[in-house]
Amino acid sequence: MTILKPSKGHLLVAEPSIIGDISFNRSVVLLAEYNSQNGSVGFILNKPLPYKLKDFIPEVDSNLTVYNGGPVEQDNLYFIHSIPDLIPGSIEISNGIYWGGDFTTITHLLKNDSLKEDQIRFFLGYSGWANQQLEEELEVNSWVVVPNIYKNNIIGNLNEDIWKKKMLEFGGDYMLWSNAPENPNYN
Repeated sequence: MTILKPSKGHLLVAEPSIIGDISFNRSVVLLAEYNSQNGSVGFILNKPLPYKLKDFIPEVDSNLTVYNGGPVEQDNLYFIHSIPDLIPGSIEISNGIYWGGDFTTITHLLKNDSLKEDQIRFFLGYSGWANQQLEEELEVNSWVVVPNIYKNNIIGNLNEDIWKKKMLEFGGDYMLWSNAPENPNYN
């Protein structure tokens, strides 16, 4: 397997060895910002919560699923999207994926039913690493860094089984983990 250095837009795939970590067990994280000096930010892509957007923004009748973005600031809503022309103030991550932007505009677009599930994804919280923390986690093999081959299609087309698919793609011993129960005590 090719070893990549982390970079904005790359994916972090949790190693099977981080079993028991409530936040990151079997996670696939999109790196939204990477800076070895100042820290990094990402969003877990495959951990849907049992909430819809309308549960947090009652004036918007939207059934978009809200995902667990990570353990940091879980009382805040974050979003990534692929429509910067509709959402001013967006910051490009890479591959046509954008982070943030004017929330008033998003509310208006949602009220007019102008956003599709494959254009935007909402998260409670985010994943954050302090200066050199991610590098330390990579040194102890907590993550595998892979390119985002999905580009901006990652927003609407990834589901909970992306971690399993990545284990199968990695092959070798990883294939064994693809079918292992999430909780080893169930084995």
